[in-house]
Formats: sequence, C-alpha cells, structure tokens
Amino acid sequence: MKEPKPILLDGRTGEGGGQLVRLAVSLSAVSGQPIRITHVRGNRQGGRGGGLKAQHVAAITYLAHATDAETVGLEVGSHTLEFRPRRKPSELPERVVKIEAETAAASALLVFQAVLPFLLFAGREEGEGPVEVRITGGTNVAWSLSWEYADQVLLPVLEEWFGVRVERGLVRRGWSAGGTERGECWFRVWPLGGGERLRVREGVRYGKEDFEVRWVDVSILTPRGMHEELQNAVVRGLEDLLPRAEVRFKVVEDTGKESRVYVLLVARSETLRWGRDVLTSVPKKKKKNGQGDFAEFTARKVCEELYEELEGRGTVDEFLQDQLVVFQALAEGRTSFPRSGDRDLEEELADLTIGDQIRREKAQEPFGEGSTHTKTARWVTAELLGGVEWYSKGRVCQGVGMRMEKPAQHVPMGPGT
Repeated sequence: MKEPKPILLDGRTGEGGGQLVRLAVSLSAVSGQPIRITHVRGNRQGGRGGGLKAQHVAAITYLAHATDAETVGLEVGSHTLEFRPRRKPSELPERVVKIEAETAAASALLVFQAVLPFLLFAGREEGEGPVEVRITGGTNVAWSLSWEYADQVLLPVLEEWFGVRVERGLVRRGWSAGGTERGECWFRVWPLGGGERLRVREGVRYGKEDFEVRWVDVSILTPRGMHEELQNAVVRGLEDLLPRAEVRFKVVEDTGKESRVYVLLVARSETLRWGRDVLTSVPKKKKKNGQGDFAEFTARKVCEELYEELEGRGTVDEFLQDQLVVFQALAEGRTSFPRSGDRDLEEELADLTIGDQIRREKAQEPFGEGSTHTKTARWVTAELLGGVEWYSKGRVCQGVGMRMEKPAQHVPMGPGT
C-alpha cells in the first residue's frame, strides 16, 4: 500500500508557537496521518527563539516511540519536523511510561497535554486497565499550563463533560524561576475501549442558571511571609467583585523563594468552572520595602481578570477553550463551548438544524471566536482530520468520531475443524 503524503503545515501560522507543534504531532499519532512542519515556532523569534524546545522533543520522542514513527528533525532547535507514524494507539507496546524532559524548566504539563489524546485511544478491550505515565520537568512554568490548572480545571472538566478518567498526583514541584529544580507528576489514563468513540456525556446542557458563581477555590504558592497578606487581599478583591461567592483556600504553600509566586482562582457554579492565574515574582524594591502593596496588586489583578472572564458569560475560560478543541474534533457529534453570549448549549446546537442560515467555517487559516491559540487549534484539527466541521464562528464543532478498531478475536481451532 502506498504511504500517504505528509500534510504540510507552516509553523508560523496563527499563534505560530509550540501549541501548533504539540497538537499537530498528537493528532498525527492518533490518526496515522504523517505531517511535515516547516518554520517550527516561527513566531517565537523575538526574545524566546524559534525551533523545537526540550518539552516538544520530550513529548514527540515518546509519541514517536509509541507509534514506531519515522522522524526527521527531532532535536532541540530544529526548525523543520517530519513525523510519520506506523503503529496505531491501540498497538501501544508499554502500559507504564516514563517521560523525562531534558531541562527542569520544560513544562511537564504541556508534555502531558500533547500525549493525552493519543493515550485515550490506546485501549484494546473494554474495561482494560489504565496507562500509567510519569513525567519529570516543570510543574509551574511561564507560558505554560500549571499543575494546579490541570488538576482543578482541565481534568475535572474532561471527566464531567467527556467521561475522560485520569487519576493524578504531584510528586514534587518544578519551577522556571528561582533555580533549577526538576519536578515530577504522574497520571493514570483510562483509554476508551476498542471500537469506542469519545462523546459528550448525556445530560451535559447548560442554561442561564449555571452561570451563578457559588464558590471560588484559591491556590496560593508564595514565600511564607506573603501568605497572610495575599490571602486577605484575595478575600477583599473577591468580596468586592463576587460578594455572593464562598471563598475556599484549596492550596496554600511555601515556595521558599521570592522569585516564585503563583496564584490560581477557580470560580465554580453548580456545573461550570472558570480559572485565572498569575505566575510572577516579587520585584526587588518590594523585597526591601515590604510586600503588602505587591500582594494587593497581585490579588487585585487576578481577581479582576477572573471577573472579566465571568462577565463574558461563556461556558469556558480563555485557556480551557483552546485546550478542549482537540477533544471536540476527535469526539462524535456536536459540541459547543463558547466564551461569550447568553445562549446555552442546546440553543447553540439547535442552530445547526436551521440549514442555510448557519455557515460552515472555511478552514484555510485560523478562524472563529476566542484567542489566537484557540483559532490556531481549530485550524490544525481541520488540516489533519478531514471529517471535522466547524460552524458559527467556531462555536460549534461536528467531530469526526475517531475510534480504534477492536482487535480481531482469536477463535481456537478444535478437532475436526
């Protein structure tokens, strides 16, 4: 059989960074479609450098091993990458996996984000046990998904909405600031059974009443001396903006270094979650003159950003929207997770029955509502998954219903057969 030609992707498209690379390789590993990416991270020249970084190489190296892929350019700094998978996810050779990023600053959570879709389709039989993954690298890293956000927003939403089951644990933290300390986390991913499709769970429908924030979970990781001031400042900020919400401190942890300050707020209604975070460090002046005004500024900033997110009345926050795109594209049926508007999911999906009034989006370039990352993610799915369709400015996705065929049943040969 003739090998399919690789799909060509320009790494400068849209957000033009690592997300495009991670998502493209992840979908290539799931679908078996070979890819060639040129100008890898081509929009990251200014100060942050282009080409593959350590966390991309770590994730792609694992996926190449798991799929027995032929690769070209799989090394740190490479500006061109070819990835040709030759083995399906359901043929995964090992069920216990260890992935080590080359540097402590490489994000372990972005590595996990890249391999999770592949692992979801690594099931052979219904009821099969989990794939266990241990990843070393950074857990709280600039420009990256944090451990807290993955644990408190992304993975709970995937379980509640798609039935994706992932157990997880933090062994130790790793930071991109304050000295190199390699972090470690583990995950147990329960794959879909052979022949099973990913789909939104029955009953996942949101109306206007679901937007009432009942609780705000707060995680504070700072030097111990900032804890009280920052906790008080967060409470004051939330009381001003969300007076009806109960404030709950979920994590309060000493980072031991003033270069390591992380705060996550997760607003929760009965059915929805919205997160907003900040990763920063105490300015040098504040180290000498006290941290009270810095704590007030940090708390006010993250509280106001969360409130602005909630004012949009979307079912997801900015970061969750782009992280869900790949699951929407792979799932069966229609999904809609908009960031704006008063309309609930049933109304959004019902629009597709109107016919010519709803326009199918052209996908030659990044499109739709949301951040540049979200638009780029939609474009990558449309390039690699021929059956995916996006409608209504990307607010509605008709997924491809990806599945791995069940393994052939062995029929024993008896006497006289």
